[in-house]
Amino acid sequence: MNRNRLTPSRICHTRAGRLSVALLGSLLGACATVADDEAVYHAPPGSDGKAPYSEAVVYDDFIFLAGQLGIVPGTRQLAEGGIGPETRQALQNTQAALERAGGSMDSVLKCTVFLADIADWAAMNKVYVEFFPNKPARSAVGNIGLGLNAKVEIECIAAAPDDD
Repeated sequence: MNRNRLTPSRICHTRAGRLSVALLGSLLGACATVADDEAVYHAPPGSDGKAPYSEAVVYDDFIFLAGQLGIVPGTRQLAEGGIGPETRQALQNTQAALERAGGSMDSVLKCTVFLADIADWAAMNKVYVEFFPNKPARSAVGNIGLGLNAKVEIECIAAAPDDD
């Protein structure tokens, strides 16, 4: 028997494990307490509310955006020309979704960029910086396969506008 193997009970007895368990518990508790009347859900345009996800959810001081592909609006077609045009279109779609939810690109706090090929990072980044002069926090990860065989998907969390 390997005594150094991490098991759930051993993870809880490490400092990092206790922090991870506490964070997970807090997140699950927070999710469990969100009532439908406290959050505002925005359906994707043209979905007639039939999509299995929300384009954006506004809750408390935040706007949580679903991942955006480089789909040309009104079509199911990706922008042609590779990672650069797809990234530009994904970010234009992000901007439009934020505006529909009452936000803006200046209010973005965090982005996660999913790349079908991490080798496209530099080309994606060249377009990305044009949209975010305020430099929100970001993660970029290589992925195996995105919807519609896209090269990039971008999701964001933004500050919601003040209701004052």
